Amino acid sequence: MTNEKKTVDSGSGDDSDSLEQKQDRAAAILENLKDGNLKKNLSLVFNITTSVDGLSTKETPLIESNTTSQRFSPLCRQSMAAMGSILATLSAGMTSGYSSTLLPQLNQTDSSIPMSQEISSWIASVAALPMFAGCIISGFMMESLGRRMTHLVLAIPFILGWVLISTTYNLPQLLIGRFLTGLCVGLLGPAGSIYIGEISDPKYRGFLLAGISLAISMGLLIVHVIGTYINWHLTAGISALVPFFSFVFMSFVPESPSWLASKGQTEKAVKAFKWLRGCDEQSMKELNALLEKQAIALAEANLQPKIPMFSKQKLINLKETFKRPEFIKPLLIMIAFFVTLQLSGVNAVAFYSVHIMQSTLGSGIDEYMAMLIIDSVRLLSSLAACILLRVVGRRPLALISGVFTVISLFGIATFRYVGSHQGLSLNDYSWVPLVFLIGYIVATSIGLTPLPWVMTGEVFPADLRGIGSGICTSMCFIAFFGVVKMAPAMFTELGAEGTFLSYGIVALLGTCTIYFFLPETKGRTLQDIEEDFRTGKKTEKREPESSQSRM
Repeated sequence: MTNEKKTVDSGSGDDSDSLEQKQDRAAAILENLKDGNLKKNLSLVFNITTSVDGLSTKETPLIESNTTSQRFSPLCRQSMAAMGSILATLSAGMTSGYSSTLLPQLNQTDSSIPMSQEISSWIASVAALPMFAGCIISGFMMESLGRRMTHLVLAIPFILGWVLISTTYNLPQLLIGRFLTGLCVGLLGPAGSIYIGEISDPKYRGFLLAGISLAISMGLLIVHVIGTYINWHLTAGISALVPFFSFVFMSFVPESPSWLASKGQTEKAVKAFKWLRGCDEQSMKELNALLEKQAIALAEANLQPKIPMFSKQKLINLKETFKRPEFIKPLLIMIAFFVTLQLSGVNAVAFYSVHIMQSTLGSGIDEYMAMLIIDSVRLLSSLAACILLRVVGRRPLALISGVFTVISLFGIATFRYVGSHQGLSLNDYSWVPLVFLIGYIVATSIGLTPLPWVMTGEVFPADLRGIGSGICTSMCFIAFFGVVKMAPAMFTELGAEGTFLSYGIVALLGTCTIYFFLPETKGRTLQDIEEDFRTGKKTEKREPESSQSRM
């Protein structure tokens, strides 16, 4: 055999290649590979005869359908795996809602921490300050440590942050605790949606990812109920239990099969996939497609010359990677979606619920009762979103949510304007803005709030999923911080009518953007979604060929 290396076209291996083309391409790559582990991995996946130390061997097929009965159904096991991430998200919701009951207690005359409007805004917004950095850090952690390990690591500072808050009687420690919990919310942002997206079956993916939004809503309600009746120290202490239980759950579930396959840990990937998804024919075909793609990608990357980390060529390669349509298109769409979510005021309402109730409803309704009503509506709407995402596509749900969000925000702004400038007594009509606020919460909770997190786990290519989700969620949290920090000043300078009008204009522009650019991902495999962005056209739902079926 000649020692001359064969040229392998790395761009020819799209998902539309036939099994024979993929096997021929894999065989050509095998001739040039020197890494024994990668050679074994590639031959395992494609069931190719290999030569090791001059001896010809044929690997035992890695994937074999079996009918071994398992104790729980695939949906049950996927739900169990998602529970650890959802519990961490519950703590994230509690972080967002904690300031609503914390600040009124700190503003009391017997408070141990002196307060002002500036200090109040920092106590609320300091949790949002590190969230964008947490997203970027999370992207690198997910790629190096894995999705599951990232969850385990972030649970530790999450617990510590809540403990610091629960034991403090001074401002610096309170701010440090809030900072730590906010950092963990940022770390969780991309990690939660990606882990759940990668472990779940396409037909359950929307339902399980909607659990993120449900957990946030539940966290807001729980912390508001506890904080309404219990001292803020004890509320923080109770909140520390939630990331602890998240850590426990994540200790007993498998790593993402996609991540394991991308690192060449093929046998572990198969074991994890079968535990999560079972061994039915369709699942085995999807597993084959995943392993074939990752095995070839790893082998081809190994054939490329090694480039120093901080060299000019590395930067050029990174720039070219970021220009790939299957990365840049979903990145821009998701950034627009997340920014629309934040600048329409969702978290301003969550962070300053009591203040907003006072300024919007007047004195005709108890603001704490109104806050709990809003929280209950948010929770029920998030439950409805879990069901709707099973039966309704992403696009129609996003558009319906956007339209009614705009109507609700403009309705609140109009009522407040008429009340301020036409002499209308708010006390006589307090139910009107409450109805619009409820409509706003329902509208955002069924679409604008859950969908960006759902789709972040779907739209990015596997090799850039951590980085892509980290970038777009970091932009989300930059907008998050800006909205939360500016909300008190906006309500003071613009009034409730001007603030809600501003939120409504952003929601209108965002809804128009969604109409023109948001793709439909419901019921499609992650490989199909990636191919749609790469080619610029929607591919037919394909059933990947099994490399074992041609034996």
